[in-house]
Amino acid sequence: MNIKANNPELKSWVEVAEGSDFPMQNLPFGVFSVEGDTPRVGVAIGEYILDLKNLFELGYLEDTPFELADFDAAVLNPMMLKGKLSMRKLRDRISELLSVENEELQKNKEEVKQVLVRQDDAKMHLPLYIGDYTDFYSSEQHAYNVGCLFRDPNNALLPNWKHIPVGYHGRSSSIIISGEPIYRPKGQKRPNPEQPPVFGPTNLLDFELEMAFVTFQGKPLGNSITTEEADDYIFGMCLFNDWSARDIQGWEYVPLGPFLGKNFASSMSPWIVTLDALEPFRVPGPVQEPKVLPYLEYEGDKHIQINLEVAIQPEGTEETVVSNSNYQYMYWNMNQQLAHHTVNGCNINCGDMMASGTISGPEEHEYGSMLEISWKGTKSVKMKDGTERKFILDNDTVIMRGYAEKNGVRIGFGEVASKVLPAK
Repeated sequence: MNIKANNPELKSWVEVAEGSDFPMQNLPFGVFSVEGDTPRVGVAIGEYILDLKNLFELGYLEDTPFELADFDAAVLNPMMLKGKLSMRKLRDRISELLSVENEELQKNKEEVKQVLVRQDDAKMHLPLYIGDYTDFYSSEQHAYNVGCLFRDPNNALLPNWKHIPVGYHGRSSSIIISGEPIYRPKGQKRPNPEQPPVFGPTNLLDFELEMAFVTFQGKPLGNSITTEEADDYIFGMCLFNDWSARDIQGWEYVPLGPFLGKNFASSMSPWIVTLDALEPFRVPGPVQEPKVLPYLEYEGDKHIQINLEVAIQPEGTEETVVSNSNYQYMYWNMNQQLAHHTVNGCNINCGDMMASGTISGPEEHEYGSMLEISWKGTKSVKMKDGTERKFILDNDTVIMRGYAEKNGVRIGFGEVASKVLPAK
């Protein structure tokens, strides 16, 4: 697929440091504000944010299918309602304006000051109105590890796992933006299987290393999206920490699945990297055996190679990296997830979020949760300050980062970081 804005030769007149997550070939979308002003839509370029509201008012986006209200908005949804092709035209136009070879904007120094904001001077906001959120369970190594921990290696994967992208509907109201802290959740636990349950703060707070994708407006109720059509309905991706309270979850999840152990918080990174920007990083997926049903078959490379990292930072000290994984380890890809989600006629809406489930690789240093890293609390991980972790403690900050890299181009997601505060 030839997308102009992805050209690896492109250079910007805006300074972009080497190794930046946000070069010319990325141009992710988010919502920001500066002191004394209302939130609006912006695009990350290097250490700066391009203010699309001001850019539109200055006349630079007149040939795009957008209006001022699309950018003078506290969420990306109005802009996204214009659809995939319109968003591609917008990204191409922004790329054109930021190109070192284009003098339209760069020669007008006063106007440059009006449209470029330093990221350090801005506050990032939750970029979407998320009406619905679905969490999948699509990393085979993670599912196998959890199966080994709670059952046995011979029955690690349940009979349905290689036939359907297993998922459940999560709680969209508790999705928060990077930088917002969470409070340790409370609930029922049963630490002693011979005794009745007890109530209190979770003792087994965990992160889950995930990626999430965001949808454009889907088809009307009763219609399905095929694996072939799925790319047209996916806007982009972000980093996602789907927090888990393992002891609460372990007591409650039979027979209907996660509830209080999962719905207290999920943290997302502020920038939505478009699926278009990720096209160059597609790779083949695993051979799926047994053969999937026809509606889950797909053609081409639909997996994406994205390097992922998790760090834990105890209060007042430096962080310790505890996991290095990769999004390419998914068994089920986004196209299959979306096709399965809608095959029964379920409708999706603009801004719906669908998370991957914990992403774990085959090696221990690639596991995507403390449940696996500590092997259900039987091992501990040493922090740089000398303390040890089996699960997440109060005042720890969990930081996730991710980027794709190829041919000298790095497409990054920034980070999602959240501090854990003591239970209220």
